[in-house]
Amino acid sequence: MKKVLIIDDSAFMRKVISDIINRHEQLEVVGTARNGEDGLLKVGKLKPDVVTLDIEMPVLNGLEALEQIMKQNPLPVVMLSSLTTEGAKSTIEALELGAVDFVQKPSGAISLDIETIEATINQKVLAATNANLKESERKPRTQGHQLRVTDEVKPNFNHLKTVVAIGVSTGGPKALQQVISNLPKNINAPIFIVQHMPAKFTASLAERLDRLSSVQVKEAVHGEIAKNGVVYIAPGDYHMTLKQVGRSIAVNIDQEDVINGHRPSVNKLFNSLSELKQTNKILSVLTGMGSDGKDGVKNLIQKDPSTYVIAESSESAVIYGMPKAIIENGLANDIQSINRIADHINKAVPNEGGNRYGN
Repeated sequence: MKKVLIIDDSAFMRKVISDIINRHEQLEVVGTARNGEDGLLKVGKLKPDVVTLDIEMPVLNGLEALEQIMKQNPLPVVMLSSLTTEGAKSTIEALELGAVDFVQKPSGAISLDIETIEATINQKVLAATNANLKESERKPRTQGHQLRVTDEVKPNFNHLKTVVAIGVSTGGPKALQQVISNLPKNINAPIFIVQHMPAKFTASLAERLDRLSSVQVKEAVHGEIAKNGVVYIAPGDYHMTLKQVGRSIAVNIDQEDVINGHRPSVNKLFNSLSELKQTNKILSVLTGMGSDGKDGVKNLIQKDPSTYVIAESSESAVIYGMPKAIIENGLANDIQSINRIADHINKAVPNEGGNRYGN
């Protein structure tokens, strides 16, 4: 049984969430706390495997408590977030501070209908218990797998235009901060990101990354023409695809059917790149549960063998699901820890087209 500590200032929420988690055969609530200060004491005393943490609390709020948890004794934390704009901003900050995931309260700080998302709560709490948090202690989880390429291998690109597409899920905001904030302002390609996240939260993610980065970061808008040095994030609950318009690349945003539980879908973005002619394609798959992106990578490689694929390594991925699906299916050209991916993306983008690799 995995031990869970619930930190929430609402007695009602503590009771209902406890009941929800205790109904799961692999989870057990070992304690509750009424604020961040009380929570820190009980983290030390009860030694839980995972914590659920409300953001808005008296004495010591969720962000302050999270920061202390990650400094003193890092362990998986799942945030409880409201639907408000401020709630979304605080959630993104929490994820960048090290929270593994978040649960969106269905109807405000005290959600009387929270039992309607019981399956989501338990799925995310259980998944968080397998999160990879301490990078210094991480060990490779691909025993017997030989990296297919080394730093010396270069993409075989021959076109003037390049696009970069990134797929990421659980653990994504912190990973994206490490990647996007280290890209140069003059990178010779547009960057497109699908991050599994609900509506409203992707706007806050884009705003925060934009403040921290040299490149411009924005939530993608339907019909806009892509520009080099701009990062486009798919809006939550919308698919993002690309299409050729003359010599330009246009962004398409739609709410077509959910694909394997996802909207936006990494597979759908990657598949759309096959329609781009005379364009170098660089894909990167980062931390996340499941295998979204695998089929898209496979299809794109079949249609354009020059496609270059960078996967996050097991050593740095918080949740080693999506990159594992790429690596173990032999689809990765390059496998790197998260702190090296920006450099490898930048090196893979030709400065002026042709068969040039970085500087």
